[in-house]
Amino acid sequence: MKKKLLDVIFASEKRKQVLLLLMKGPSKMDTILKSLDTSRPALIPQMKILEEHYLIIESNDTYKLTNIGNLIIDEIAPAINIIDIFDDDLEYWGTHDLDFIPQHLLKRINEIKPYTVMSNIPLTEISEPSKTALNSAKTSKYQTSVTTFLFPKFPSILADFKENGVHMCLVVSEKLLSKIKEEKDEELRKLLNDDLNKIYLYPEKMNFMSFGHNEHSFMMRLLTKEGNYDHNYVIAYGPSALKWGKELFDYYLKDSIQVKF
Repeated sequence: MKKKLLDVIFASEKRKQVLLLLMKGPSKMDTILKSLDTSRPALIPQMKILEEHYLIIESNDTYKLTNIGNLIIDEIAPAINIIDIFDDDLEYWGTHDLDFIPQHLLKRINEIKPYTVMSNIPLTEISEPSKTALNSAKTSKYQTSVTTFLFPKFPSILADFKENGVHMCLVVSEKLLSKIKEEKDEELRKLLNDDLNKIYLYPEKMNFMSFGHNEHSFMMRLLTKEGNYDHNYVIAYGPSALKWGKELFDYYLKDSIQVKF
């Protein structure tokens, strides 16, 4: 008796991974075994199920998707990728506000994978930026940030960026801009007016803490669903994550107004 196709695909991690692998093209059994880090005796029963349900075919120990397999996997692969990214840290994603991400990018949030949720931040480092992200920024040509707050050491960070020739593009909330103006920090004003730096005001609500990217990394700090600050953050380094992060930055930049002090 044939299984339901959804059960065939989702009830076995090995079957699901085989189908995703074969999306890239036909593969020899040895290649599949290596990619899935499994043994032939463990995989053969799963391959037979996929064949029996007309999702793959085999010839000379080479497997490929059937027309039915191609059609189904093309449609559900994005959903599988999104499920996988949330499965990795479901507690984090499920308790944080994602409403600030436009729908066209939220549907592609799987592109930030692989990523790491940095948690258990020591109390001594809560009021400091990520050292990893900061070091990657210093070796980049640019750093972008859309933010509702600034770390206490931000002026010295900006000075380091200037020394390393890093162009800073900063988009801030109305509340943060007002705070910068009220504090009248001449050192910060001078740095923000430097030719290397640009500062913009985003006039709408910003229901997140911050996000930004440079040539090497993308990072975002989210609010909880209750609107509370959270010092944990997401950081990613892959090319697709950097592209996704740039698109998110550009989405906010397009509605922002440049500010001069």
